[in-house]
Amino acid sequence: MTVVTVGSRASHLARAQVAEYLAPLRRRFPRIVFRHRAVTESADRDRRTTLAEVSRAAGGAAFSNAQEAALLAGEVDLVVHSFKDLPAISTPGLLLLPPPGRQDARDALCGSTLANLPEGARVGTSAPRRIAQLLSARPDLQLVPIRGNVPPRLAKAKAGGLDAVVLAAAGLRRLGRAEGITQLLPVEPFTPSPAQGALGIQIRSDDTALRDLLTGLGNHEADAQVRAERAVLTALRSGCDLPLGAYARIRSDGSLSLTARVTALDGTREIAVTATGPAVDPEPLGRAVAEDLLRHGAGPLLDAARAVTG
Repeated sequence: MTVVTVGSRASHLARAQVAEYLAPLRRRFPRIVFRHRAVTESADRDRRTTLAEVSRAAGGAAFSNAQEAALLAGEVDLVVHSFKDLPAISTPGLLLLPPPGRQDARDALCGSTLANLPEGARVGTSAPRRIAQLLSARPDLQLVPIRGNVPPRLAKAKAGGLDAVVLAAAGLRRLGRAEGITQLLPVEPFTPSPAQGALGIQIRSDDTALRDLLTGLGNHEADAQVRAERAVLTALRSGCDLPLGAYARIRSDGSLSLTARVTALDGTREIAVTATGPAVDPEPLGRAVAEDLLRHGAGPLLDAARAVTG
């Protein structure tokens, strides 16, 4: 009997993502046993240090280093990531497969709508992109660092101290907590992180048997979207510690429309670019959008953010 060990982070959301991914595989391959193994990441062990510091210490891979190490060591055969947590540069020896699909990519405001937040409201989020975009829309807001798993963060919007928190809509839906969403923030101007809402399925590059088994199960539209978005990330040498959003969608004519946005950390300036290209070759579109962002002055905004986040 073939056994495939599937790794992920230990959080409730990570476990829900593994269950989502494995459900159709177990039906399709009843003779294969899929086992789950939780791997603790540095960002999960240390909840007191700022996310920027933890990310810097982990080389920008605070949510994936340990899982990738387990994969390379043969301790697991496959890893299910939140795709947005993966660094732009792939780790040698590892391969990302096309994602099986994509959940809602938008950010969700929980506790209040943006319009109903009082002057000077306290909103919880640690993500530089979310902080910058919220300040661009509402300069009066107080952004409060908040980390941890989804349920505790969601509870802080109800238990007092914060007027609202910002979370990924996909995570809330996967956990069955969609009732906590007060407002879905539109992708313009609240452009989400590249690949937000998608699962990153990672295997060893030399595992041809598993690659052959799983490659055909990916969703082509989701694959085109995340490849275009991550091409922006790669071209700008960016990551989740910088205020960059990118979101691609398939148009009715089958082409790919990509919007990317860089926002100053204090929200005072914002540069956005939208372009269209063929969905069958998404990376050149992402690189072209990144070049256009730089031509319009995004470089100094990203450099200023790097100086703050490290």
